Amino acid sequence: MENIEIRKTFRMLEAVHGMIYFTPEGPPAYAAIGLKGARMGYFASRAAAMGAVPAEVVISTFFNFEPSLVRRQIPEAWRLATPAEIVGARMKAVDASLRKAFSDDVLDSLELAEAVSIARRAAMIACERPEGRPLFAAHSSLPWPDEPHLALWHAQTLLREYRGDGHIAALVGEGLSGVEALVSHAASGDVPEAALKMTRAWSDEAWSAAVEGMRARGLLTADDAPTFSDAGREQRQRIEDRTDIGAAAPYEAVGADACARLRELGKPLSQMVIDAGLLVMDPRRLLD
Repeated sequence: MENIEIRKTFRMLEAVHGMIYFTPEGPPAYAAIGLKGARMGYFASRAAAMGAVPAEVVISTFFNFEPSLVRRQIPEAWRLATPAEIVGARMKAVDASLRKAFSDDVLDSLELAEAVSIARRAAMIACERPEGRPLFAAHSSLPWPDEPHLALWHAQTLLREYRGDGHIAALVGEGLSGVEALVSHAASGDVPEAALKMTRAWSDEAWSAAVEGMRARGLLTADDAPTFSDAGREQRQRIEDRTDIGAAAPYEAVGADACARLRELGKPLSQMVIDAGLLVMDPRRLLD
């Protein structure tokens, strides 16, 4: 399969997983078990599959957050709730969110069941190759939910973390630090610089130092905003290509026809998530 087909198949269902980081159902679910604020809910709920790990493990596996931001949330989160409780709260938020997005007809539909079947097959292939993918491996150890909408979310979560661990390997292989990875992302034009700095809590000084370091290595031009040089653009393409290659095995195993069908089935499901407003970030949550 072509890299672009692999990327499109992953992205077509990404809203179904990604909404858990933005849904208004998340903060109250985490607060109900004692967690404090949206940031703690994010770090603890995504890391809980690994158990009560120290902050350094979360810093390593999440990769691009300012370390002191993580240390303000972890390990305090483990003193407030057990990892099992946090995993359960996350799934409750997923359930409430997707029930808001999907009508009863969709929840009971043959199309949803078919999407689950394909996505689960791909995820199970990924589970056969956990090497070098610590965050994925932790999530792969969690039990599969029975209900189709939850199973679809879990399958996409596994595929997302599988791809994400491979992406980090590609970034590390290119010699980029966490903040430099964000600068590279900003230079690609995919996400505004201000959003990356704000959500990952990097100071202006740390960001500027990363920019200057990448300029010194010939990866960025002298423009005020991060702008790729030819060498930086080539590096970014290598990173994207290696990420796609690293994520390819599950999709290649199910085949091009099944992936095309999953894209067809996934597009309206992702649109329902978007239409339900589950991907809208409230900036006030960043102050928690």
